[in-house]
Amino acid sequence: MPKLCDEIRKRIIETVAKNGGHLASNLGVVELTLALHRVFESPEDAIIFDVSHQCYTHKLLTGRYKDFSSLRKHGGISGFTRRDESPHDYFDNGHSSTSISQGLGLLAAWDKIEEEQRALGRKPKSRKVVVVIGDGALTGGLAYEALAHAGQLSKNLIIVLNDNQMSISPNNGAISRYLSSLTMTGFYQRFRYFVDGIVDKIPNSKSHIGKFIYRFKRAIKGMFLSNNFFADLGFEYVGPLDGHNIKELEDNLRRVRRLPKPVIVHILTKKGKGYSPAENDPSSFHGVGPFQISDGKMEKFDTLSFTEAFNNTLMALAQKNNKIMAITAAMSKGTGLDTFARHYPDRFYDVGIAEEHAVTFAGGLACGGMIPIVAIYSTFIQRAIDQIIHDVALSNHHVVFMFDRAGAVPQDGETHQGIFDIALLRPVPNMTILSPATALDLSLCLMWAVNAKRPVAIRYPKLSCPSELAPFEGELKEGRGVLLKNSDFAPNLSLDFDESAASEGSSAKKMLLVCTGGIFDESLIAARNLLQKGVNTDIYSLRFIKPFDENYFLSLAKNYDEVAVIEDGVKTGGVGEYIENLLFEHDFKNVKVFAFPEKFFGQGTRAEVLSDAGLSARKIVANLLA
Repeated sequence: MPKLCDEIRKRIIETVAKNGGHLASNLGVVELTLALHRVFESPEDAIIFDVSHQCYTHKLLTGRYKDFSSLRKHGGISGFTRRDESPHDYFDNGHSSTSISQGLGLLAAWDKIEEEQRALGRKPKSRKVVVVIGDGALTGGLAYEALAHAGQLSKNLIIVLNDNQMSISPNNGAISRYLSSLTMTGFYQRFRYFVDGIVDKIPNSKSHIGKFIYRFKRAIKGMFLSNNFFADLGFEYVGPLDGHNIKELEDNLRRVRRLPKPVIVHILTKKGKGYSPAENDPSSFHGVGPFQISDGKMEKFDTLSFTEAFNNTLMALAQKNNKIMAITAAMSKGTGLDTFARHYPDRFYDVGIAEEHAVTFAGGLACGGMIPIVAIYSTFIQRAIDQIIHDVALSNHHVVFMFDRAGAVPQDGETHQGIFDIALLRPVPNMTILSPATALDLSLCLMWAVNAKRPVAIRYPKLSCPSELAPFEGELKEGRGVLLKNSDFAPNLSLDFDESAASEGSSAKKMLLVCTGGIFDESLIAARNLLQKGVNTDIYSLRFIKPFDENYFLSLAKNYDEVAVIEDGVKTGGVGEYIENLLFEHDFKNVKVFAFPEKFFGQGTRAEVLSDAGLSARKIVANLLA
């Protein structure tokens, strides 16, 4: 088994070094995953991984070894569990804290089927459900709701709590301290299994001294686990166990399999186990791009990213305004707030994987006179839409939301595409949505938002910022975007561009490309290609998705023969549909909308994801010229 663990770790490191992925979390659960597959009979038994970014060993053991080199590649296997990949994957998981609810529901369904089979005089095989959840995921409220229900139902749900004391960002809050305190209870578990081992050897022990043994163990538990939260909910608590000792894991899991009640198996693991750069810096090696195996050096953005641009502006604003507070949900490094946290620790809050709490907490800060900046990935803010509506927008609290990773998100697949935020929040009263296209644009938007006295959301992609263009230096006016004439961007063509074609086409059909900021780069390339083909093309970059200055926009649109809206969000309910309807109402019929169709999009590079959605510059141009 140790040799197999070494081989698995080597395979994971080699693949993630080339493809990128979640490294540290997967290296930490190799022994655990092996033990689970040796004790339980997947897929007859269900092994459910919370978030499922730690499922690489599981995939290698369940028939996907030969395809593992395609991990997170376009058309390859996913970096998360996927139902359409294997019967061993029960759920498409990519967000946190869902696994206990899923596992409990699955187990309740199976128990119902077993009851029906017994009523027919058949003897069905008892199937087990095992949930693997990390300590960081227990900061999510959904996990606690499920724990309470599981204790109430008292079904044999087996929850493996992987305690590595390190989620994406360092764990915060009472649950982390509580789990640390439970590591002092190992004596009870060793004593318990010593007694169990003796009792198991006594003939008819269950019938003769079962009640005595049960009461004796309860007394011992009362001495050593008097404050065990899980026991109070109705769970049998086992642990803490060494998560890198396969024999200890297997022995305990086999005992746990026989228990007739819900069980928490608390294991201790080391994130990044077996690869020293990841062990020494598990946060940086949680989700990584390609890196050098020899020293762990990672590829970086060649130029300023939108995340870095946000950080730079926030730091400058915070220096002048001590009412600015920053909040994140276990993603301080990913959202760029780690710098703010170091400089202003008394104004920074990492609430753990608890987006709903982050939003409502921000509403409370705003009510108290502070200016909270809430930085959360677009895909994760979906979990807190009700809180944005009920606890911020309804009261018109001045909260600034920064939606990082909006639009197409590379490699992570369906669960991480940030394409729904516009459609979800556009109908919400009091809500303002901005969409910057460059670093300077983002800076102007954030400065405006800090003084807006209302809820504001600023969305931007995981991308290097495009080069600055002069029109973005202008004054920011509410409801208006930025108009770029072809003379603003045509002289800087990096493509093979015939200057004469542009001049010849200047008297031909005039086209206006209207784009959200997150897809400005692709819109710019499309505009330059159209100019090259003799179509006089300008760009209107939507700084404001909402509110939208309709009169100003209509005064612009009347100067063009055709308008095309390009949006890095889902088309249904998006800003493209809104603009299309606005133009139709004013008898402007020559309108096309390019946006994500109503479907889920898998992993790939940003360019591949956009191409799949028909949003690459090449496909936009081809469609417009068809």
